[in-house]
Amino acid sequence: MRDEVGIIAGWQPGAIGDIVAMHSRYFALHWNFGPYFEAKLASELAGFVRDRHRFESQLWCAVDSRDRMVGSAAIDGAKGLQAGAHLRWFMVDPNRQGMGAGSRLLDGALAFCREKGFASVHLWTFAGLHAARRLYEARGFVLTQEMTGETWGKPVTEQCFQLQLAGSPCVGEGLPQ
Repeated sequence: MRDEVGIIAGWQPGAIGDIVAMHSRYFALHWNFGPYFEAKLASELAGFVRDRHRFESQLWCAVDSRDRMVGSAAIDGAKGLQAGAHLRWFMVDPNRQGMGAGSRLLDGALAFCREKGFASVHLWTFAGLHAARRLYEARGFVLTQEMTGETWGKPVTEQCFQLQLAGSPCVGEGLPQ
């Protein structure tokens, strides 16, 4: 039997390293992403954590009973309430998928967006991440853009999904997660 996973709002010691390691290992193994992806992820996540207090932003960490990171999600509100929130770094360890942690992370992030008054929420991902896409679409996210790009360090079909909360078009500059 697997132990319970808790969701903790806010930065936790080691969160940057744990999130980067979880994402980097998964995407290297399953998608052949390399050092470019890991470095970009680490840089962007570190900047987000450093500046999160200046914006309507939040980080959530899913942790097991031994305080090991098993999932993450963030809302980046740096563009402002009307431009919309950016869902980033949403992931659950493959060994924990299908147990509700992803739904809890995503639902918590969307509740935060509604509470803060964001017009919309968008995310950038790429084709082939079927489990995550099912979670997004079950909550009303719609695919609004699709293009071939190398934002992740190798060519993939990049996708923007958006959920309207109060009426703003998809904004973003093709950034991952």
